This record gives sequence, C-alpha cells and structure tokens, in this order.
Amino acid sequence: MDLLLVTVIALVALALLFDFTNGFHDAANSVATVVATRTLPAKWAVVFSAFFNFVAYFWVGTAVANTVGKVVSPDFSSVAVIFGALVGAITWNYVTWWVGMPSSSSHALIGGLVGAGLAAGWLDAIDWEKVRGTALAIVISPFVAFTIAFLAMFLVAGLQKITKWHDNAKPFKGLQLVSAAAVSFGHGANDAQKTMGVIAALLFGAGYTQLDGDGNVVVPEWAALSAYTAIALGTMWGGWKIIETMGLRITQLHASSGVAANIGATTAIFGATSMGIPISTTHAAASSVMGAGVSSGRGINVKVVSEMVLAWLVTIPATAAIAFGVYELTQLPTAAAWVAVGSLLFVIGGWVAYAMTHSIGSKEIEEELLPEEALDAHIPVHPHLTGEGPVE
Repeated sequence: MDLLLVTVIALVALALLFDFTNGFHDAANSVATVVATRTLPAKWAVVFSAFFNFVAYFWVGTAVANTVGKVVSPDFSSVAVIFGALVGAITWNYVTWWVGMPSSSSHALIGGLVGAGLAAGWLDAIDWEKVRGTALAIVISPFVAFTIAFLAMFLVAGLQKITKWHDNAKPFKGLQLVSAAAVSFGHGANDAQKTMGVIAALLFGAGYTQLDGDGNVVVPEWAALSAYTAIALGTMWGGWKIIETMGLRITQLHASSGVAANIGATTAIFGATSMGIPISTTHAAASSVMGAGVSSGRGINVKVVSEMVLAWLVTIPATAAIAFGVYELTQLPTAAAWVAVGSLLFVIGGWVAYAMTHSIGSKEIEEELLPEEALDAHIPVHPHLTGEGPVE
C-alpha cells in the first residue's frame, strides 16, 4: 500500500471525526427545545435527533457538498490543505463545545479551508464566490430564522386563544416533536454534506475521483453514507454543554415557544439546503430560540447572546489562522514536519480525550431542568437566567 493511499485513508478518518464533532456540537440545534421543555427525556432526545440526521441520506442530493468541495480550487486541493482545514475546524469545535458556546461547525470548516488554501496558493487558491455566499448567509440566516420564529409565536398565541391550550399542553409537545424532527433532518441534510464535500475534494486532489460534466467533484456513495453515519453518532453522543446553553441560558422555553423556535430554524435550514448554501444550522437554531423568546415575552439573556454573537464573528478568522499555521507546519523539512505535526496532534488529542471524559452528560442536564409543575405554573425566570446578565 503506497504512502499516498495511507495518507488519504487517514484524512478521510479525520474528516469523519470532524463530522462526529459536528454532530455533537450541533445536537443542541434540534434537541435543546425538547429537552428544556421536558418533551423528551434528555438521553432519548439525542437518539431521536440522530435518527432524523441519518435518514436525510435517502432524500438529499449533493448541492451543499459541491459548494464546500470547491471553496479551495481543485488545483490547490492537496492533502496538506485538507489536513490543515480539518485540524482547524476540529480544534475550534472542541474549544467552543468545552465552554458551551453555540458556534458554527460549518463556518469552522469554511474558515479552515480558506486559511489552508491561502497558505497553499494565496488568493488564487480560493473560490471567493463560494466564500461570499457563505459570508452572506452568516448575516441573512440568523435574521430570517429570528423573524420567522418571532412571527410564528404570534400564530401559536392565536392557536392558544382558539383552543385554550396552555404553554406546555400535550398538543404543543407533539408539534415540538414534529418540528424538532424537521430540524434534525435539515441538520443532517445540510451539515453531513459538508464532510462529503471535503472528502470529495481530498479524493480529487489525490487523483482518486474526477469532475463530472458540470465541473463538480464526484462524491462516492460510501463517502455520503459514512458522513451521515458519523454525524448521527456524534448527535447521539450529545454535546450536552451546548444543549445547556441553547436550551436553558438564552431564554426560558415552553413547549409553545419551542414549536415557534423550531419553525424558524427549519425554514431557514431547508431554504438554504435547497439552494446549495452551507448555512450554519447553529446560527439558525439559536436565532430562532431568541426570536421565540422575545416574541413570547420571556426575553433573552443579553450577556450569553452577546458572547455567542462574538463567537460567530470570530469563527472564520480563528479557524483560518489555525489552518494556515497547521499547513505551514506540514511544509517544514520532512523530519521537522513530522515532529511538529506529531507533537501538535499529540497535544490536541490528549486535551480532547480529557475533555470528552470530563464533560457533563444527560443526567446533569435533567437535574438542572425546571420541574414540570414549575413550567405549568409559569415561573417567569429560569435559574440559569439569573446572575448571567440582564434579561431584556
């Protein structure tokens, strides 16, 4: 077996590790609302979400994958570029998960590709039209999701007037499950394709696949199936720290406002996926929670939201800088490159192992939830929203 093939196999595994981190990092996008409102037990909510992550494989094409796969020009899409991009994105995902900050796995990957591409070929290496579309989505998708969730809350309120359902009535919990399933499906449909795009770009750069008649990199079926499997497994693992932030610290959710939030997220995610845009499902979901919180009169935690928006703004430059540096390490003389890259991976791997064995789990989240009777009694402020800055 030649060295190139071994390297490609290792990088495919690294891409699937990124996909796994995407799953647990973004699990909160679809399960935070159903966990916070006790619609599903926490440990089963992630299994529910993972199932719908995976079944998207059977219905969704590869438009998003082709967008991601062409961020770096095929002429510069080398093994070293893909390696740098993946290390940058994975590192950022673990850091933001560890501090419980809902940031974008999608933009982490785009930033990694841009940084490594710039290191390899400077401005000529990047398809700036693809990057501009992603950057535009950073602004548009939160606005769309927030607005739709805000307006959906009025529809929910109108339904409550007609039916006399209270905020945590069983019909709302049923609607939450349906809308959460849609968010999970959309998450799998959009985000798994990003890993497919990276794997396809890697295979093309190594000469193991080709362009089709439309100039798109062919995505092998095994790559698609592997990507959907990895993101579903990551979702099942949980990423509970971000679920805590999304479900308990942005605003206080009820089943009724959870439905509105999921409607906003679903609309933004499905709209972007249909246009082949690698949207941030995190931006869409978090903005929807904010929109529902404001419209329902529960308000938002300004401190947490400010920190979250700051993380959104720095994700692409931060991952680009990491990926740029990692690529440069691979360009050192052979012995020095092996030592430098090996040492870096040893440090990152050791910290990741520590973090994953010292993180909170579903049991800790359920202990923090308000009891069902407290939700029904309309207690105005969740304990997580006190002492964290003003709720306005």
